[in-house]
Amino acid sequence: MGIHLMEAARRGGVEKFVACGTICSYPKHAPVPFREETLWDGYPEETNAPYGLAKKMLLVQSQAYRQQYGFNSIFLLPVNLYGPRDNFDLETSHVIPALIRKCVEAKERNENHIVVWGTGQVTREFLYVEDAAEAIVLAAEHYDGDQPVNIGTGEEISIKDLAELIARETGFTGEIRWDTGKPDGQPRRCLDVRKAREYFGFQARVSLREGLRRTIAWYVAQRAQRG
Repeated sequence: MGIHLMEAARRGGVEKFVACGTICSYPKHAPVPFREETLWDGYPEETNAPYGLAKKMLLVQSQAYRQQYGFNSIFLLPVNLYGPRDNFDLETSHVIPALIRKCVEAKERNENHIVVWGTGQVTREFLYVEDAAEAIVLAAEHYDGDQPVNIGTGEEISIKDLAELIARETGFTGEIRWDTGKPDGQPRRCLDVRKAREYFGFQARVSLREGLRRTIAWYVAQRAQRG
């Protein structure tokens, strides 16, 4: 999809193209915090590799189009996003919406526990969706370079701490049980975000706690509307 969009933009005379990659493109054991210069220093974590490599090829295409056609395409590497209107389907959702839904439903049903994948020991970094949108706009307005740029907060949290935080914010007081038979994924994720500040003045504004409160409030309101 990204390949076709970039080619269509080039053919259509689009003046600037913003390609969004993924933190999944980084090597499995990249030094933390992840720096853009280490993007090619190893193979991605296996469960994310097909997605991460496909996204990384958009960087290659972006740089090639710049060289061959003078096409102004920039490439951003956003960290895990979350916020209102996320996907809360337990079969396909990511960790934050899945945990919110599990905690809210368990509280409503007076259940005494929820089950969470993995060990809880791995870390992740999360960026509120409105901050991500601001970063993309700032980059579109002010950045014209050919190198990838990380988009995030620069702060990591363990999945265990995240689950406990979401439980508190939703009012769920039961037990969190860990299904260690399920994969953890990449051991750590945290970005070096200095280039985003330097190149186009982006710095995340919404804290994780505040972003979770907004997301939980939206989800609870949607459930109430559906009855």
